[in-house]
Amino acid sequence: MELFDNLALGFGVAFTFQNLIYAFIGCLLGTLIGVLPGVGPVATIAMLLPATYALPPVAALIMLAGIYYGAQYGGSTTAILVNLPGEASSVVTMIDGYQMARKGRAGPALAAAGLGSFFAGCVGTLILAAFAGPLTEVAFKFGPAEYFSLMVLGLIGAVVLASGSLIKAVGMIVLGLLMGLIGTDVNSGVARFSFDIPELTDGVGFIVIAMGVFGYGEIISNLAKPEEDREVFTAKVTGLMPTAEDFKNMVPAILRGTALGSALGILPGGGALLAAFAAYTIEKKTKLKPGEVPFGQGNIRGVASPESANNSASQTSFIPLLTLGIPPNAVMALMVGAMTIHNIQPGPQVMTSNPELFWGLIASMWIGNAMLIILNLPLIGIWIKLLTVPYRWLFPAIVLFCAIGVYSTNNNTWDIWMVAMFGVIGYTFIKLGMEPAPLLLGFILGPMMEENLRRAMLLSRGDWSVFVTRPLSASLLAVALLLLIIVALPSIKSKRQEAFVEE
Repeated sequence: MELFDNLALGFGVAFTFQNLIYAFIGCLLGTLIGVLPGVGPVATIAMLLPATYALPPVAALIMLAGIYYGAQYGGSTTAILVNLPGEASSVVTMIDGYQMARKGRAGPALAAAGLGSFFAGCVGTLILAAFAGPLTEVAFKFGPAEYFSLMVLGLIGAVVLASGSLIKAVGMIVLGLLMGLIGTDVNSGVARFSFDIPELTDGVGFIVIAMGVFGYGEIISNLAKPEEDREVFTAKVTGLMPTAEDFKNMVPAILRGTALGSALGILPGGGALLAAFAAYTIEKKTKLKPGEVPFGQGNIRGVASPESANNSASQTSFIPLLTLGIPPNAVMALMVGAMTIHNIQPGPQVMTSNPELFWGLIASMWIGNAMLIILNLPLIGIWIKLLTVPYRWLFPAIVLFCAIGVYSTNNNTWDIWMVAMFGVIGYTFIKLGMEPAPLLLGFILGPMMEENLRRAMLLSRGDWSVFVTRPLSASLLAVALLLLIIVALPSIKSKRQEAFVEE
């Protein structure tokens, strides 16, 4: 009964006129920018984070959550119509979605993506509401040693589940941890690694890194592609409704994708990308029915399942953020940044000290999912028109928008130069095949890890055994070690490489 009371409180908060407007703006902006090729949820939230500064905390987080799943929806539109992933987790949607569009079945492909996303988003939110309370109770038993061990597990999870080379992923996390050390030492007040540059005594801005590596890096990467590589369907999409046969095929795929995404979204480093890849792999291994289109040639299951998986994962990835204060992926790391900006300490105390924010955010996700169905399917013609805008006009507008956004945070031109520098670094990462998401996780978790490590050391009077003598901390470290051993096994290593080469 307590769950229903909490949800009633949440819907009371979410259904205020102001919050409904911000949920709608978030969904609209998320879809709008998610539709643009190469600009995914991370870049979108990084670019629009400064826009939430002046808002009340509840409205700001509702808007950012709307941007997140709006960009997930928008990414599938680009993948199906242009054969370009609007964001990373749409890579697998592209394989069959684009083939359906080429055969004149873009409407059913978009409907399958939209309906699958809506169902999965609702289920993911229900799981979040059900598990948030019990997990918060567990979180109150955590001390500094447990938090440190949990963050170690989170970073190792991010390495294990990152696509591409393990060594590159470790390198990115270490780089993120080192960058988190730049600035003034909290305990001694001494400037560290600032190289006598006054602007670095406060550390490197979180928005600067996110906007540079993800926003500018993606723009430079897209500019490197020749214009003729972009094939756009400018024709009107007709026949939006899937056939009865389509429904028969896609309903089990949506259920499988939702279940898988809900589980993988909670894992550190997992999230939407891993869920989409895993769902597509499972669908490919599920036997084809007689007369069913093969995968890679326009099978509707290849659209419905990954889209369901990435949307349910995007909802359940809020669980570790809201209950433990640990971001499981790059987007949630941005949400931690947003909460910190609004003087909200992410973690179990949010639920008890600020229940309106906690339950209001959860309730707004249901409203947001309904808004996205209304926004995406009937307005598909507008999104197609947006895709025909030449990139040479689009990219200067995005660059200018980013520059204004980052300048407005501190009124400092230094930040603009830093964003430009990180843009070049981000492009270098893309060229070297290094996934930048672990860098952001390392950067966010680094200072938190250092703080909890120091606190644990002070409480134990310098005794390092505190991490293995406390049962909860020892269990978390054991799981982290087990993950490392498993992923180092040759058979697992080869399977892992196969899973990420589906594109």
